[in-house]
Amino acid sequence: MRKRLLGATGLEVSELALGTWGLSGEGYGPVEPNEQEAVIQRALMLGISLFETADTYANGDMERRFARILPRETTFVVTKIGTDTTSTPPRKRFDPVSLKAAAERSRERLERTIDVLLLHNPSKEALERREATNALAELAAAGVCKTWGVSAGSPDTAAEAVSAGAPVIQLAHNAFHTRDLARIAADVKEKNIGILARSVLAYGLLCGSWPTNKSFEAPDHRAERWGDDELRRRVVQLNALRPSILGGDLTSMRAVALRYVLGEPLVSSAVVGPRKVAQVDQLARDAGKDGKYFPDGLRDVIDIRVRGAGVKA
Repeated sequence: MRKRLLGATGLEVSELALGTWGLSGEGYGPVEPNEQEAVIQRALMLGISLFETADTYANGDMERRFARILPRETTFVVTKIGTDTTSTPPRKRFDPVSLKAAAERSRERLERTIDVLLLHNPSKEALERREATNALAELAAAGVCKTWGVSAGSPDTAAEAVSAGAPVIQLAHNAFHTRDLARIAADVKEKNIGILARSVLAYGLLCGSWPTNKSFEAPDHRAERWGDDELRRRVVQLNALRPSILGGDLTSMRAVALRYVLGEPLVSSAVVGPRKVAQVDQLARDAGKDGKYFPDGLRDVIDIRVRGAGVKA
């Protein structure tokens, strides 16, 4: 597993990170505890050293599972805070008192210094007030975490995170969604900000295995994410990523999508979300062996083909 520096943080992490939203049983449906453990163990065996979660995933149980399984000397943990699950319905809370209490609870569950502590999907307005970002900077100075940042849900939020001095930013980035990173690319390069790319397979869409009449049912979050017509249109647009058209040693559309993200030099690590051991193996293979993700110029060809398919990336 190849490694990259996480911006200017000094942390050298694996280019693939294991994300645990789906693995926790949220988002897509339940996952058996023994399968959760097996996925984490397999990721370790394959050299993945960066593991991503949030204090809300399975009510903190993913953090506790990390504490039991992950060796502290050779792994890094990203966790996210800022959601108050004690209220009904849960609501965002980014005041310093709440954030500092949440960080301490995460540290206790993880039984380690938090490597990367992120604000969990704050609004642009919450960042503009600076109290949340200042609180995380203070936690880093106090040794609760090694570094901090923002998990951003929009280009505007990502840009505000840059203005607030976030050393690490997590954002959506894939072949069909490039605008968030494009918005802040110049600043990321200039300030050497660590970028954690999530949604690299667009919740499974970019694997290319869905028929045009694909549908989802609750509790799968995708049942609410796309209407039937929109999903059908997106599946047709996937023809732009067919490996048989692109050439090279690409054996699957999943490999095209993953290498597209890994081939972006501003990305420090691609956060993937396998829910089965076999999927971990597939992703490790799809990343390739030699670090040359595409033949020269092919990434530009993909951008042209995606735009030609009508995708507003």
